[in-house]
Amino acid sequence: MYTHARKMVKKLNLHSLLTIGSAISLFGTVGCTTQVQSNSPTVSQSGHQSAVETPRASEPALSAEKVNDSSDFRKVTVLEGLEHPWSISWLPDGDMLITERPGRVRIARNGALEPTPISGVPEVLAENQGGLMDVSVHPRFAENRLVYFTYSHGTNSANRTRIARATFDGKALSDWQVIFEVSQAKPRGQHFGSRMIWLPDGTLLASIGDGGNPPIQLEGELIRQQAQNLRSHFGKVVRLKDDGSVPPDNPFVGSADHNSAIWSYGHRNIQGLAFDPTTNRVWATEHGSRGGDEMNLMEGGKNYGWPVATHSREYSGGLISPEKSLPGMVDPALIWTPSIAPSGLAFYNGDNFPQWQGDLFAGGLVSQDIRRIELDELGNVVDEQLIPINQRVRDVRQGPDGLLYILTDEPNGQLIRLEPTQEKQSLVRSHN
Repeated sequence: MYTHARKMVKKLNLHSLLTIGSAISLFGTVGCTTQVQSNSPTVSQSGHQSAVETPRASEPALSAEKVNDSSDFRKVTVLEGLEHPWSISWLPDGDMLITERPGRVRIARNGALEPTPISGVPEVLAENQGGLMDVSVHPRFAENRLVYFTYSHGTNSANRTRIARATFDGKALSDWQVIFEVSQAKPRGQHFGSRMIWLPDGTLLASIGDGGNPPIQLEGELIRQQAQNLRSHFGKVVRLKDDGSVPPDNPFVGSADHNSAIWSYGHRNIQGLAFDPTTNRVWATEHGSRGGDEMNLMEGGKNYGWPVATHSREYSGGLISPEKSLPGMVDPALIWTPSIAPSGLAFYNGDNFPQWQGDLFAGGLVSQDIRRIELDELGNVVDEQLIPINQRVRDVRQGPDGLLYILTDEPNGQLIRLEPTQEKQSLVRSHN
């Protein structure tokens, strides 16, 4: 866990960056709002969080965008030639598994991409936003050889998000097993969600999108209303055991009117999930509609408001809801308007960038950048800075080497690594 002294050093670094930033031309627009929370729930080993009520600010404060000091790091292109890569996960030996949305799993060994995709992946619905999406190596992969995937399955008129696991022997996938699928089929190729993270107790959190934008309907109403329906998986985060069964301590187990797999609800389309091992907190970023992208501090059993309380507007410009905050619903920790289209989220606790320890890194598809988000010990957002990438950022991960890796969602997608500059690396070594 980072110490108070380390946080003080970070503060000094941030003040230096602000001084530098004031002397150069920045983006100049107020692009995000922040909301300060004085209490922050944490995840227990069972996946529940403490029942601390987080007070809501009457109106979030504005925070100007700032460009991160590029003297801290350099951008290195590790891989090229990936077709719309979606996610990356590391094997214990350091090899990297990368998913491509059209339905391929690629492997990189010793920094080189093997030309032939890994076999054993079934057909996926690769249409619009759908396809092969997240990949996550089981925490005990060395024992069980299991790798987990999310993907869209079905047809344009009837499809759903699935979670599957398969055995990987280093060359091919076998024994592909669907362990979860969304309870209702939907039309069109929108809002599949599909991020996964593992909790310390070995359970899996996975995000499911709300089903899509108007005019898409289900059961006679706009499908996005399903995010408030506790019998439906749409607009939810689900919590599962590694075999797909429901943990007995899930928030809604035992209620006849609630789906027992649901962990949290009221979400539009989460494509960023991260776990902070120093505080046991779960963070998520989700797409808004027109503005109103959110970063949320997650808590099991809670309602995050969509679509009845939101800072988003319709793509046509009208109100989705007149309410931005409602009693009993959790307000965002951070709001982006205009939208950055957040995808990929990483919590940094490596040694290569000591000034970044305890920060979150959120990718932006539309903004084509990384947002470095500083948190205090209580989980309040205290600063946000930009790292320009100039490509659509689909995923952000901390690698086992303590460096940050970025996947760009392009027809010729790249894997980019952020490394300390030689001067910064020398400083890090001199203090270790």
